[in-house]
Amino acid sequence: MTSFDELLGRAEALASAGTRKLLGIVGAPASGKTTLAWGIAEKLGTRAAVVGMDGFHLAQVELNRLGRAERKGAPDTFDGAGYVHLLRRLKAAEETVYAPEFRREIEEPIAGAVPVSPDVPLVITEGNYLLVDEDPWSGARALLDEVWFLAPDEPERIQRLVTRHRRYGRSLVEAQQRALGSDQRNADIIATTAARADLVLENMPLVNFEI
Repeated sequence: MTSFDELLGRAEALASAGTRKLLGIVGAPASGKTTLAWGIAEKLGTRAAVVGMDGFHLAQVELNRLGRAERKGAPDTFDGAGYVHLLRRLKAAEETVYAPEFRREIEEPIAGAVPVSPDVPLVITEGNYLLVDEDPWSGARALLDEVWFLAPDEPERIQRLVTRHRRYGRSLVEAQQRALGSDQRNADIIATTAARADLVLENMPLVNFEI
């Protein structure tokens, strides 16, 4: 089993390469992507920045217009082309890039919330669909220097997902329906992309990331 220190070592090697590197962290909802990304970034300090794919969620009003609100979190409920374009700008490291951020407390993306200056050597980006081999997502893999796929114990992941949904106001029944319904359909899509990762982290306890 890969340890946090081993992952940190891989990230440090990317950050020390001399040119801007992009590290992708992929996994199903509640697999620990954000926790791992920030755990690594906190250790690297000013040498790393975290940019989440979730900042490219379509706004709720647009999801309603498109009739996709009940499928929020599916690939076509994001601005995938916008995300790939952002990765290109981040890869170029020619300017300060202001990335969006998703705020769970309001279930909406906020533009310009994450500044990434050109002198940051490593950008860690985490999300569900970084390895999807269909347009517009297919452009992302070529821009990422390394990608890690998180595959935790499934019952544990689902329980964490239910807990997350409850934390943001859903009842137990609503949380379970979401976790085992639309969230699981998205998880099934994400699972098919694992073979395109450089490293698959199976059954790695989330506690290992909470440094």
